[in-house]
Amino acid sequence: MQLHESQRDMDQAYYGGATGAMASGLVWIAAGCSGLWLSNLAGMLTLFFGGMLIFPLSMLFSKLLKRSGAHRTDNPLRHLAIENIGFLFAGLLIAFIVSQQQVALFFPVMLLVIGARYLVFQTLYGLKTYWVFGAVLMGSGALLLFADAAFATGAFAGGVIEVVFAVVLWSRSNSRASALAT
Repeated sequence: MQLHESQRDMDQAYYGGATGAMASGLVWIAAGCSGLWLSNLAGMLTLFFGGMLIFPLSMLFSKLLKRSGAHRTDNPLRHLAIENIGFLFAGLLIAFIVSQQQVALFFPVMLLVIGARYLVFQTLYGLKTYWVFGAVLMGSGALLLFADAAFATGAFAGGVIEVVFAVVLWSRSNSRASALAT
């Protein structure tokens, strides 16, 4: 399987990652709500445990939108999709440690981590949009590190950014599918 064929397979299965970005955006928003209405710890735990639901939700959303929600088993990019999860767990650990000193830094640090992780998704899907997506998340995280923003602000920022980019990715995936069909 060639790189472009592998990327098309990922794009076709997961709507160019739009379904994952939407699921992630919803988890970020839920974390913001938990942090705002319950407690800071509840917000952090919502992002952690909700994050475990992102891939299953992505598969469900893909299937609801008439895509397979599963890449081919011989797709070599399937390893990259899993291997970069290590950065996520390292980032979570760092964010939890940093939050012990200043709780409001948890979500900005996670925005930096998730943004950096999304840079790799350009290789997964062949969409340069992921470089912009990752940069916007990282830029937001960096700004919020110094903004003295309320605890849940970073979670809501992450949620809004993810949902907006989910729509952009969905549109691009539809355009690519239409172009391939003609």
